[in-house]
Amino acid sequence: MTENASAQSGAALAGDPSREPMVRVENLHHSYGTGTGAVAVHALRGASFDIRRGELVALKGRSGSGKTTLLHLIGGLDSPDRGRIVLDGTDLSELGENQLLELRRDRIGFIFQSFGLIPILTAAENVGVPLRLRRADPHERDERVALLLALVGLADQAPQRPAELSGGQQQRVAIARALANRPALLLADEPTGQLDAQTGLAVMELLRAVVRSEGVTALVATHDPQLLGLADRVLELSDGEVIER
Repeated sequence: MTENASAQSGAALAGDPSREPMVRVENLHHSYGTGTGAVAVHALRGASFDIRRGELVALKGRSGSGKTTLLHLIGGLDSPDRGRIVLDGTDLSELGENQLLELRRDRIGFIFQSFGLIPILTAAENVGVPLRLRRADPHERDERVALLLALVGLADQAPQRPAELSGGQQQRVAIARALANRPALLLADEPTGQLDAQTGLAVMELLRAVVRSEGVTALVATHDPQLLGLADRVLELSDGEVIER
């Protein structure tokens, strides 16, 4: 989507918060290696696009094209050199570090290729970590954990530790954990990268199902063409710009 197209879309939605996109990215620029003696690498060069509420959007691009950088910027883990990111009506550039921390904790769920589970905790305890950080009521926490493990098909694996689970099961636990705080947005960075093709497809189908059942929006970075067909839309990151396919 071009910058002009994004602006026109914003004008059409103005005044109607229910129709505003969940994510709006406007003219985003980000570079690495701009210090003394370093050669700048331009990861993003004016990227602009919207993600509507309730969509599952796939982000494709070759290795090193900037997919992870873009996810980190949208998730408030890094700041752009130039441009604007609006998440659920909130301009990230206007938030301080504590506000960004609260946003990541309460409104965004992260899913990583490496699963990121805590080895000494059970599946149920891993899913419950975000709720403990929020000091949720223990009864409410236990109910939410049980619901999510059932949602991802792992109710019987609740007492097992990560080492006792397959890769696909570990990623399912990671998905359940990302949903614990009822986020508005899921950001997934190559979530099937460590899985075989069949397991990866099952995990992507699960992601699509939980997006529908939990009413969340998801942006999934992947290079697997088999998974792209499960998305509502596909965005391609090429030469620092985002193009809809």
